[in-house]
Amino acid sequence: MTSNSPLRDLVCAHSPDSDDAYMFYALATRKVRSRTLNFKHVLSDIETLNRKALEGVYDLTAISYHAYPYVADKYQLMAAGSSVGDGYGPMLVATSPLDANQLKGKRIAIPGTLTSAYLTLKLLEPDFEPVVIPFDKIIAAVQEQSVDLGLIIHEGQLTYGRGGLHKVLDLGAWWKKEYNLPLPLGANALLRSLSPDDQTEACRMMRESIQHALDNTEQALNYAMQFARDMEAGLAEKFVGMYVNHFTVDCGELVPVAAQKLLDMGHEAGLIPHRVRLDFVR
Repeated sequence: MTSNSPLRDLVCAHSPDSDDAYMFYALATRKVRSRTLNFKHVLSDIETLNRKALEGVYDLTAISYHAYPYVADKYQLMAAGSSVGDGYGPMLVATSPLDANQLKGKRIAIPGTLTSAYLTLKLLEPDFEPVVIPFDKIIAAVQEQSVDLGLIIHEGQLTYGRGGLHKVLDLGAWWKKEYNLPLPLGANALLRSLSPDDQTEACRMMRESIQHALDNTEQALNYAMQFARDMEAGLAEKFVGMYVNHFTVDCGELVPVAAQKLLDMGHEAGLIPHRVRLDFVR
């Protein structure tokens, strides 16, 4: 391709969260560029992105690992961009202390039925009443006691105590204790219909953007702070550090093993209609 060929637009959808903003910082600010692709960013919450992925709306999109079996006909996963909790993850919170063995039959606010958090909770306790609530409204729903517990993701994992809530269970800690594996939560996915060259280039840019953020943490954090809801810099840095790490640069061998186990268990429990084999673009 000659240098004056027009760039092809690649519509890239991700959540407006500080960890996603951090990893996409170099792409959004054009610190990482391509001779062939131009990234156009769309911001939306993860459950909306999961639903859009069912229709194949975006060229590159963040999705929950739980959503992958439903979109695998349209998308391949990217080796770069995974959000993984290694011994920590989504949390169940309540207004008063509660044992994890008391979840049966409870009304639990969840951030969406395609989230990995919901799948993991169903594997732990199949018998509860899920109430779908936008992730940023779950803490308030628990405080108002319109639900018994809340399943919180994103920054709520660090801020729930401010509202006087109690941690009942950390699903990432439970998963690690049970299976000695990290808990894969989110991934990036590329349309299968893209050319192999565009897929490879998108993966290179994603990997370089994440590495650039890790190498230039202060600048990347300053950019990400505009997306950090109710968090001061120190807390945002802690949150980003939890979910943008070596697993995010490249999922390696361990994350695919863990994700395959999560989805296989979901299928065996009757929560996912068909078995799917994970495949990654690298």
